[in-house]
Amino acid sequence: MKKVEAIIKPFKLDDVRAALSDVGIAGMTVSEVKGFGRQKGHTELYRGAEYMVDFLPKVKVEVVIADADLDRCVEAIMETAQTGKIGDGKIFISDISRVIRIRTGEENEDAV
Repeated sequence: MKKVEAIIKPFKLDDVRAALSDVGIAGMTVSEVKGFGRQKGHTELYRGAEYMVDFLPKVKVEVVIADADLDRCVEAIMETAQTGKIGDGKIFISDISRVIRIRTGEENEDAV
């Protein structure tokens, strides 16, 4: 099993959710996060004063999937989250050794 974490632009969340649903990914966890990479930050003007915004708002989407679903999942995220501009985000893929559904006790792929 794999855990896919995608950091994306907030306005792309609905598109990514729909694309993952279309390829059969049933559940996900979504968090509002802040961060920066090469994009760094930007300056904003508030009441006549300019200030630096170091951390930009992003959304983190997490899914745990069977190994067989990995390529479809990554392709769906990449196709829908990409704008072609700096700050589109990143996808991280990790191995998951065990999953347990608390309600039923099901384990691993049965629990996903």
